[in-house]
Amino acid sequence: MQMRKDWDRYFIDIAFEVGSRSTCPRRFVGAVIVKDKKIKATGYNGSPPQLPHCLDEGCLMRDNHCVRTIHAEVNALMECDPEDRINATIYVTDRPCAECSKLIIAAGITRVVYARDYPMDCDWLALAPGIEVVHHPRTEATPEAT
Repeated sequence: MQMRKDWDRYFIDIAFEVGSRSTCPRRFVGAVIVKDKKIKATGYNGSPPQLPHCLDEGCLMRDNHCVRTIHAEVNALMECDPEDRINATIYVTDRPCAECSKLIIAAGITRVVYARDYPMDCDWLALAPGIEVVHHPRTEATPEAT
């Protein structure tokens, strides 16, 4: 008999599915904002509207980072009603970078669940009081950076 997925696994799996829409081939990242077990917004990394995508024009690299794309967390935050961010959980395929972490904190999100680690100089989420950070690794094969 198959066991039912817990909520964290369910929403992390959805974040990976959202990430499959990414338009930057360096990393397929997805984010899902959830409140009261309801999806409030999703986002994936990709170029701003009306601008070329990495898949079409190649990555625009600066200091070993693609600067053409908006990160998945930012896109999800932009799609989410401000009141739905307060005390919500964000599920992300990858641990948020320093800049996304600061935006998550400022948005009022109080729980971050991620599947893959991401190296960073400063772990803003660990410094913020009242934010729970959960590493929920995924065992199934997932799109990785190339």
